[in-house]
Amino acid sequence: MNMKKIILILIAGIVFSQPVLAVRVKDLVSIQGVRENALTGYGLVVGLNGTGDKASSMFTITSLANMLRNLGIAVNPGLLKPKNVAAVMITANLPPFARSGQQVDCTLSSIGDASALVGGTLISAPLYGPDGKVYAMAQGPISVGGYVFEGASGTGVSKNFPTVGRIPGGATVERSLDLQIGPQITLLMNSPDFTTANRLSRALNGAYGMPIAHATDLSTVKVDIPQGASLVDFIARIEAVDVTPDDKARVVVSERTGTVVMGDDVRIATVAVAHGSLSIKIGETPRVSQPMPLSGGATTVVPQSEVSVEEGGRRLLMLQAGTSIGSLVRALNAIGVTPRDLVIILQCIKKAGALYADLEII
Repeated sequence: MNMKKIILILIAGIVFSQPVLAVRVKDLVSIQGVRENALTGYGLVVGLNGTGDKASSMFTITSLANMLRNLGIAVNPGLLKPKNVAAVMITANLPPFARSGQQVDCTLSSIGDASALVGGTLISAPLYGPDGKVYAMAQGPISVGGYVFEGASGTGVSKNFPTVGRIPGGATVERSLDLQIGPQITLLMNSPDFTTANRLSRALNGAYGMPIAHATDLSTVKVDIPQGASLVDFIARIEAVDVTPDDKARVVVSERTGTVVMGDDVRIATVAVAHGSLSIKIGETPRVSQPMPLSGGATTVVPQSEVSVEEGGRRLLMLQAGTSIGSLVRALNAIGVTPRDLVIILQCIKKAGALYADLEII
């Protein structure tokens, strides 16, 4: 297939995956237990230019009064006007092996009726883990990727979502999360497959010259850590091993955009495909109907319909058993099939039992 035809295929909306090559173990698996942990908190954003919560957000007023009371300032909650303050939920991800003093990004989302968080600053707020313990403290100026402007009449303009913002490095880790690994690590397949798991275990055993890995199922490979080996060095060497992954043949189709993604391992049995287009045109032409003289009738407008049907030329395409995806594309391009037509053709071939692949429609 020359370059010109490849460009035409891409323009038509058909994208083909490249043949599967060797992939690092790091890109195929994750290590059980080595993962991020979600943190959640509640806080107040101050310094807003009149875009904060309204007086109806009682939880914002109560939170503001409690914060001032903790600072030694007694105030009547009924006198507070929270238009420059907004209540937010704070979320962050605690990296594995995070240590005290490290900084992580956090995201703030308004939970009241604030119109924007632009220009606001988060007051120091604790972030809790699933066990209810405080793992980080968040505070700082908010970066918002949107805006909102309103006139006195209530008419305004907005862009993106100004009620959601981020603080890069705004959460400081206060509690270290210790993870225990060894004397065996468990590798979890990102795409579970028996063949890939078997190839992975064989590749690790071959790289070390000893049976250190064995696949227990299609998604799990257990690896024994050799005596005296450095954990960091051992995992780094494992992640650098190359493995050729395997997967079921799959065709992914998007009916909304007409995009079709197919792997090179998709095969088709012997099948004949006839494809044509049907065009129906209906035209309405109003005509005036005059009554006969002295008949006492009235002039009326009578619609006249013209219906025409045009059927495009139908061509019969014969695909032999074992046809590859490249041959299929060349044949379909030869009869002028559009991407949306290809979606229908693939569905029909699958229905006929001639497509040896999973057909996924998204």
